[in-house]
Amino acid sequence: MKNDESSFKKHDNERFDARLDLGKVFDKHIQYEFENKDVDATMQTMTKEPYVHHVPVMTSGIGYEGVHNFYKDHFIGKMPADTKMERISRTVGKDHVVDELVISLTHDREIDFLLPSVKPTGKYLQIPVVVVMKFDEDGKIAHEHIYWDQASVLAQIGLLDAGVLPIVGLEQSRKLLELSKTE
Repeated sequence: MKNDESSFKKHDNERFDARLDLGKVFDKHIQYEFENKDVDATMQTMTKEPYVHHVPVMTSGIGYEGVHNFYKDHFIGKMPADTKMERISRTVGKDHVVDELVISLTHDREIDFLLPSVKPTGKYLQIPVVVVMKFDEDGKIAHEHIYWDQASVLAQIGLLDAGVLPIVGLEQSRKLLELSKTE
């Protein structure tokens, strides 16, 4: 029985270490996107045929060239200077990492991936976001699914009226941040 328990613990530790590595790849990918603003370095963290899909507005890139062009033309280096991300939680599985974040920024420029064709409003936004990254067997990112509540974003910039619709704006993020600090 003791040998079985030792084997299980060893195997469980190996899986745990692999999950930590996926989190490191995720973090490196985000660093290349937001800090280094380096499209080619970001692409090095991905498979040869990745895809990125922003679910609420269907902005995306498919395949290496599609993702590269999406990052270059619409995402990396296109964010407002005051963009900040605060991680609420991270879940690591065998081949997925899921981060729950709050992204804060001022809508001081067109942000194609978030608000396609919407001129800058100057409004400050806080957006709860969930990022699901799937990895291949080599620890490369195969795809990203990114989710947020577009109604909340539209309410925050004044395109939807939270007073007449069953939606909220900044309160959504503020409550999430408040609750996460009590854990």
